[in-house]
Amino acid sequence: MTETPVLSPGRPSFAEIFAAHYPAMVRLAGLLGADDPEDIAQEAFARLHPRLARLRDDAAVVPYLRAIVCNLTRNRIRHLRLVRLRRLEPPPAQGDGEEAYLTAERHRDLLAAVDRLPRRQREALVLRYWLDLSEREIADAMGVSPGSVKSHTSRAIAALGRALRESNDD
Repeated sequence: MTETPVLSPGRPSFAEIFAAHYPAMVRLAGLLGADDPEDIAQEAFARLHPRLARLRDDAAVVPYLRAIVCNLTRNRIRHLRLVRLRRLEPPPAQGDGEEAYLTAERHRDLLAAVDRLPRRQREALVLRYWLDLSEREIADAMGVSPGSVKSHTSRAIAALGRALRESNDD
């Protein structure tokens, strides 16, 4: 757990800053087009927290928060655009009709299983296997540690394996 930054006397506390500016940061993220403005605002405050004591001027806090919200929203929108552009489509059918049908069914089962994964696990898989990003790049994009990326990816692959075995048993 991180310690609360030591602020100069008379300076508002982190809790006071959060209470005063959180709704405005959520509105800003929403107006910028974020599909998850609350998450963007929360992440902005999480990034502000360790840097708050280093800000020399109280007037710099809100512009700094706005900049974080703008950058996070821009990154999220860019990320989602890339993910949507690279959606995996089943390959064209080749060979006999029965083989093509079975291949298409396996792809549908896989995509359906990916859609049922928790959001973070799905993000980790998409960033790793569809966008071919490194663990460090994925961690930066998701705002988590590389260890969390490994954990999310491992759990996602295990869940996909179970889902695909279950669909084959049916």
